[in-house]
Amino acid sequence: MEDGGQATVAEVVDGDTLRLADGRDVRLVGLQAPKLPLGRAGFRAWPLADESRAALAELVDGGTLTLRFGGRRADRHGRLLAHLFDPAGRWIQGELLARGMARVYSFPDNRALVGEMLALERAARAARRGIWAHPFYRVLAPDEAAGFIDSYQLVEGRALDAAVVKGRGYLNFGPDRRSDFTVTISPQDLRRFGAEWGAFESLEGRRVRVRGWLKSFDGPQIEATHPEQIEVLPE
Repeated sequence: MEDGGQATVAEVVDGDTLRLADGRDVRLVGLQAPKLPLGRAGFRAWPLADESRAALAELVDGGTLTLRFGGRRADRHGRLLAHLFDPAGRWIQGELLARGMARVYSFPDNRALVGEMLALERAARAARRGIWAHPFYRVLAPDEAAGFIDSYQLVEGRALDAAVVKGRGYLNFGPDRRSDFTVTISPQDLRRFGAEWGAFESLEGRRVRVRGWLKSFDGPQIEATHPEQIEVLPE
């Protein structure tokens, strides 16, 4: 990763966002913490949102942090997309995941340390720490996905079919492709998967855990853009 220098924390906004003393905002890249309303009309706080913010505040404690970048440096809101380390070298993202105070939320242009983050998330989930003890954050079965459209979810099940049609990858989790849960991958992004795994079709029949935004298009669907969104699970 590239060094982004040091900065002092002025305010913790929520469980994955803070403001620096120089006025810049930092989005802790690779994470999604429980959301607070933050002035949004009609938005209800997610469970454990206050606890997540308190955990981040404890970890940074108004001190000096080192910023490091592993990809795109800023989002469309102008917030820095950084990994954060305290003076002792402790990785803040890793600590939040280990405590179960956030889940992995990665992007194709910012994939540094995602493998390590997934491992920490898995351990926290297995131990039912933090958010993983609350039903709001449970991993969904494929037949539940239709009830969670327009939300970021983890869905786990067996891929009944894995195929590439006109360059686009499809993972189907039920017999009816027009109503059952599906994962799609664009031709451009599918090349990225091939570099990691080899033949996409090898996922047929495998148990996988998929993360992403659920949309409705011929049934519930997640569009995957990078390999870390799909974890192949042991049998």
